[in-house]
Amino acid sequence: MQLQKQDLLYKGKAKSVYETENPDYLILHFRDDTSAFNGERIEQLGRKGQVNNRFNAFIMQKLDEAGIETHFEKQLSDDEVLVKRLDMIPVECVVRNFAAGSLVRRLGLEEGQALTPPTYELFFKDDALGDPMVNESLSVALGWATPEQLDKMKELTFKVNDVLKELFDAGGLMLVDFKLEFGVFQDRIVLGDEFSPDGCRIWDKETKKKLDKDRFRQSLGDVIESYEEVAQRIGVPLN
Repeated sequence: MQLQKQDLLYKGKAKSVYETENPDYLILHFRDDTSAFNGERIEQLGRKGQVNNRFNAFIMQKLDEAGIETHFEKQLSDDEVLVKRLDMIPVECVVRNFAAGSLVRRLGLEEGQALTPPTYELFFKDDALGDPMVNESLSVALGWATPEQLDKMKELTFKVNDVLKELFDAGGLMLVDFKLEFGVFQDRIVLGDEFSPDGCRIWDKETKKKLDKDRFRQSLGDVIESYEEVAQRIGVPLN
């Protein structure tokens, strides 16, 4: 399927979305932009678009092999990918295997505390509101998703967790938490957006060194170098 990039449909914080001549498919361009605090801080980090595009392609293919349908079709270039056009559900699904980030602040937990079993939360995707926490009841009442869609999203999110925890563990890494976004394609719930160190927390298993976007949020430095280290440790081909 050789589809060409057409009009810009949407420009997000780190990706641009383009139409193609086929209404069922889009092209995502991974940019070098890096943002934090709901877009309040934005910087350009060299190689980021390329690293995240390759990282995402690798993960999406692993999930597809595990029977989880994703919007990923194929990598087109260093920083572009062809995807199915989903009708996105405006709710982020978050799984936490260990306490970090907002959960630590909200409940006064110790960072790194194991959560057994892993927890599952929903957040309304809205930067202006700070992505507030919501629940299934609100999501149904406000017309964002049906109960059946929410059940499927939860089931798939935990399945993703099982697949990726094993993958990262084999690389000596802890998958601390992550967020997923889903959409509808031909009446099916399909995993959309991306999976990269931008949308998850990954720590070294032994040292607990942070190897994800917290390096940018917390000004720890070596952001892209850390993304590349994670990629190499789980087998992502970066060249």
